[in-house]
This record gives sequence, structure tokens and C-alpha cells, in this order.
Amino acid sequence: MRFIASVYEKLQRHPKRIVFPEGTEPRVIQAARQFYCLRLGAPILLGDRSRIKAAAERLNVSLEGVRIINPAESDELDAFCKRFELLRHFKGLEEKESLETMLKPNYFGAMMVAMHQADGLVSGTNENAGSVLRPLFQIIKVAPQTTTAASCMVMEVEDTRFGENGVLFMADCGVIPEPTVEELADIAVDTARLARQLIGARPRVALLSFSTKGSAAHPSIGRVQAATALAQKRARERQLEADFDGEMQADAALIPQIAARKLPDSKVAGRANVLIFPDLNSGNIASRLVHHMAKANAYGQVLLGLDRPAADVSRGSTAHDILGVAAIIGLQSIEYHKLYPGAGQKLAGE
Repeated sequence: MRFIASVYEKLQRHPKRIVFPEGTEPRVIQAARQFYCLRLGAPILLGDRSRIKAAAERLNVSLEGVRIINPAESDELDAFCKRFELLRHFKGLEEKESLETMLKPNYFGAMMVAMHQADGLVSGTNENAGSVLRPLFQIIKVAPQTTTAASCMVMEVEDTRFGENGVLFMADCGVIPEPTVEELADIAVDTARLARQLIGARPRVALLSFSTKGSAAHPSIGRVQAATALAQKRARERQLEADFDGEMQADAALIPQIAARKLPDSKVAGRANVLIFPDLNSGNIASRLVHHMAKANAYGQVLLGLDRPAADVSRGSTAHDILGVAAIIGLQSIEYHKLYPGAGQKLAGE
């Protein structure tokens, strides 16, 4: 069974509520309908009800099973505004500003997730990353005992020799431009935990560089080496069964024959199913190249380190991509406390 089909099957046993702030977007409407038809849970579209219904009619898509909420008409609007004022009290937020902000679908959706009225959020089809991430960081924030929020792409390629039967986890591809040693280690551990939950296999994590074990000299290489050691330490502390190795080049991470020459004793080289990039430039570029040139199914960005599950999808995402991401977010939410102990226990503002 291919990866995304296995995600659907697992989620069907524990259906979840996913909120889509971009309710009038045709791709989102199609994904929401499929989410319901596949019995994955209850999709929630935000926006003007008449506009959403008109868009669905143009697509000839039924909205049966799809919940529609217009933030401006919601009974929860006043309570959400008060919660937001509590969260932003240090900014001296006024009531009018709070209302204006909470009427924005991404803020309203983030508050729904924070207040346990939805299990996860998927947005980004018509928004830049900042418009999606800002509400999440202001309302949901990072999980307890966590300091780094980042993102991960789940790539499914046709050639099953790569990764775990064709599935690769790539991070960070969307949030931190120049991660520190500590942030890079957190990204590696959090991505490994996500991989373990989604595919059930032992994560084999390669921290990538343009060098393999000192074949070149540069300060950035030392950063990757230090992050590898720190990730190994943190994984042991958190009792995460995973293998970490680096620094290594991408071919050494993925190709067994090259790994045998460069890193013959590595448990990761040639068999990596998790790729950690040294910076956002390399991660974002590589994920898009794999997506388009290898015709991979790309699911992301799945956000890491937040107190609730959420995703910031690409503006180039198809309805199939959005559906897959929503299913992953739903599956994450089933045992999110295992990914981040203590996550999701408090309401926004508490």
C-alpha cells in the first residue's frame, strides 16, 4: 500500500475535524469534499456561506458533510476576540483591533484549533507563508518543552528504492532561514518523530551538507556536525529510537553504492528516509526540484513544534495535495501528545 493510502486508512478509524480557512478556493472545496467522502472526518470551510456555495456549484461539487462557518456570523466570535485580547494583552490590543483581526479566516481558524473546536488547520493555497504562520505563532504558539517551530515536506516518489519505500521526509523547507545548531538538532529530532508516527519505520536521519565527514572545510560544516551530535543526544533523552548521521552529501545519504565508498559503517548513509537541510535555501529548492522533476507527490509544509497540528500548503498545491496534507494533519492529531508531551492541554490564553 502506498503511503498516502495508508494514512487514509489509519485516519478512517479515528476521524478528525480539519478547518480550511480558504473556504472559497476551488481546490480547497474539492479537497474538503473528498475528505468527507473518504470518511476521514469533518471538514470545516471558513468564509461567506453564499460565496462558498456559489463556488461549489460552479465546480458541481456537493457540500454534503462539509461544515461552513462565516467568522462574521459565528456565535464564537465574541469569545474568540476576548481570548485573543488575553493572548496579546502585552501589545495593548484594543477591542476594535481584536475584532478586525479575528474576522480574518486564518486567525479565526487558528483560534478554533486552539480552543479545541477543530483538530487541525490547513491553509496557504492563496496566502503567503507569513499570513498563515503569523496567526499560528500568535495564537497556538510552540508546544511545551519545545523552542523551535519549523516545517517538513513528506515526499512520495515512484522509485521505492529511495527513502522508506519511496517516502522521504525533508526539513526544514519553509520556516527558519538560517537555523542555529540547536534549531537544526530540534528539526532533526522532530522530523524523525513525525516519520516514526506516519510510517512506523525506524527513522534514518541524514543531516546534509556539501561535505561528507570532513571532505571540505567551512564553518557551515561544523554547524551540521555539532547539530548531528546534539540530535543524537536529544533523541536518547527523549527515548526516540532513530539513527542520525552527518554531515553527508545527498548522494551519500540516498545511494547505497556511493555510501559504501564514502561511509561504509554508517547506519544511515545510502538508506536515509529523513533528510535535514542546513538552511532554508537548500531545503526549499531541493523539495521543489524533487516535487516537479521527479513528479513526486508532495505533502506539506507540515508544521513542527507547534502546540496543535497545522500545515502551510504551497500556493501551487493541487486538490490531491491539500487532501493528503489534511489527512496527515488529522493523523498527527490522533496521538499528538506522543509527538509533543503536554501539547494541546491548555486553551489559548490560559
